[in-house]
Amino acid sequence: MALSLQEQLLKAGLTDKKKAKQVRQQKHKQAIAQKNNKQIINTNEAKLSAEKLIEAKKAKDRELNQKAKQEADKKAILAQIKQLIEVNLQPKFAGKNGEDLVCNFTDGTKIKRMYVSQVTHKQITQGKLAIVKLNDGYELVPMPVANKIAERDVNVVVYRADTISESDQKDSENDDWYADYDIPDDLNW
Repeated sequence: MALSLQEQLLKAGLTDKKKAKQVRQQKHKQAIAQKNNKQIINTNEAKLSAEKLIEAKKAKDRELNQKAKQEADKKAILAQIKQLIEVNLQPKFAGKNGEDLVCNFTDGTKIKRMYVSQVTHKQITQGKLAIVKLNDGYELVPMPVANKIAERDVNVVVYRADTISESDQKDSENDDWYADYDIPDDLNW
């Protein structure tokens, strides 16, 4: 078996046992320090990765909490709208069933109709009442309530007489030029 360098130096008399022991202790200390240093580096890397995972989890939790809050806000707004409509609901008929008029309005791209009394129809066309959507049906509410509903969700207010388009207003102005002329009796349709 080959002798180590340290043993060879001892045999040659170039070093003594005391110095060899010091070198051995120093090497041992360096090895321990190096081992601890690797553990510290490994510990730091593990700690950093754990911190990254914790931050990622916190970010995901914040995002989930934000989505849950938005859903809760939407539900609260829908509940407020439903309550406003139900509390301020106006009757469609004034009690006389024989005098029903058809009130046509658009809901998106569909034309809908609602049967109302003459008094109610007049209030709708004057802009005192608005038509709003409640669940699958349509109801009438006063205009101030419709404004409050529109602040929460514009899509719920289906028809308002005060928001007639400019082209419809121009058409009605063009039709009014002959309003001063009387229609002969024999032209009643």
